[in-house]
Amino acid sequence: MDLRVFTEPQQGATYDDLLAVAKLTEELGFDAFFRSDHYLHMSGDGLPGGTDAWTTLAGLARETSGIRLGTLMTSATFRNPGVLAIQVAQVDQMSGGRVELGIGAGWFEQEHTAYGIPFPDTKERFERYAEQLELITGLWSTPVGERYSFDGAHYEMADSPALPKPAQSGGHRGGPPVIIGGLGARKTPALAASYADEFNLPFVDEETTKLQFGRVREAADRIGRDPDDLVYSNALVLCVGENEDELARRAAAIGREVGELRENGLAGTPAEVVDKLGRYHELGADRFYLQVLDLADLDHLRLVASEVTPHV
Repeated sequence: MDLRVFTEPQQGATYDDLLAVAKLTEELGFDAFFRSDHYLHMSGDGLPGGTDAWTTLAGLARETSGIRLGTLMTSATFRNPGVLAIQVAQVDQMSGGRVELGIGAGWFEQEHTAYGIPFPDTKERFERYAEQLELITGLWSTPVGERYSFDGAHYEMADSPALPKPAQSGGHRGGPPVIIGGLGARKTPALAASYADEFNLPFVDEETTKLQFGRVREAADRIGRDPDDLVYSNALVLCVGENEDELARRAAAIGREVGELRENGLAGTPAEVVDKLGRYHELGADRFYLQVLDLADLDHLRLVASEVTPHV
């Protein structure tokens, strides 16, 4: 199974902080470095302030050589889909074909208010999200020399040269892999079945994982797509310690309780974490995003690489 490092830099991180984690991620043999796409912190003071996801990934594309790079999740409210298609394609070129686009409808109203970004109601956000998926993958998959047009309820595009092209073209709809996630019972599984290379579940238990993976598999069956064509993944907060004292110290550093993390996250001794990964794997998860909240604690990743990775 793949283990990926997932960061939340809106909580307080510079580009150099992220670079240090990304380089160690690569050195230790993890599969990928991912970051959230948020501009506003959710707790604390957020100093030194938010950073842009695709600007960050462009830099990391030139300063790493092997790890995959991507977002969980880019908000469809932040960028025009034509611009986003260009940004992702360019960063994919800069990385030599190592980029993945995790994209969602957007949910954090306060950051939109704080930075003057329109925040439509839920119905409109999902409508825009669905159109963005069609537009972005349509632009990437249009053959060179042909033109692309789109006439939707929220976006229109006419006679586009559909350039630049990303380095990758092997995604389900062409271009880099697309990751879709969420807990919706109907729309989310349907969109994943139609557009996604990977379906991700953020911070849910085993029962919810089984239910939602099943919904996505059923949605794929309904449109004649092999459900096994998708990768299924979970994102879980990481807190591992060699002993109880180290575990308690790491939990306190991120403002959480050990018991709560053991129940809701990927927490405990290395052996406990290996066991929990195995249980999720039995439910269909082949990939895990390890949410690392204390970016200064690089020994945390070293422990996982030495005591967890070899056993999964």
